[in-house]
Amino acid sequence: PTVLPGLPPQMESPDAPRWPRVGVGVLIVRDGRVLIGKRKGSHGAGQHALPGGKLEWRETWEDCGRREVFEETSIDLTGVPLTYAYTCEAVIDEDNHWITVFMRAEVGTAVEAENTEPDKCEGWQWVQWGQASVPEPRFLPLDIILKDSSYSPVNAPA
Repeated sequence: PTVLPGLPPQMESPDAPRWPRVGVGVLIVRDGRVLIGKRKGSHGAGQHALPGGKLEWRETWEDCGRREVFEETSIDLTGVPLTYAYTCEAVIDEDNHWITVFMRAEVGTAVEAENTEPDKCEGWQWVQWGQASVPEPRFLPLDIILKDSSYSPVNAPA
C-alpha cells in the first residue's frame, strides 16, 4: 500500500490501521443538466466525475462543496443553497476506500464552468442526468448514485 506523505511514523507501517476517507461530490444542476468533468492525474484518471474532493479537518460538507466547486470550476456557490442529496461507500482500489457525501446546488442559466485545474480535469460539460446520458467510464461514486433510479438531482427539491 502507498503511504500518504506527512503521516506520523507510527502510521507509515503497511500494517497500521487505516480508515475510510470522506469525499464530497457536488451535483450542480443548470437547466435540467448536471456538470460532469473528466478526471486526470489521480485515482480515477480518465473517468467522468462530479466536481468535489476531500473533506478537510473540521470542515462542513457545505463548506467543502463550495470550496471544491470554486477551486475546480470557478463557480461561486456563495448564497446558493447547497443541500444534502445522497451518500455512498466506494472501495475504488486497495488504497482508496471512500464515503462520498453528495450535495446538490441549482444555478442559473448564465453560469458557466471554467477548467481552473487543467492538471486534474480535462474539462467540464453539462449533461442530462441518467445512465444513458452521463459518459463512461465513470468514477465509482458517480456510477453508484446513477444506478440508484430512486434518486435524480434534476427532480430533487431545491
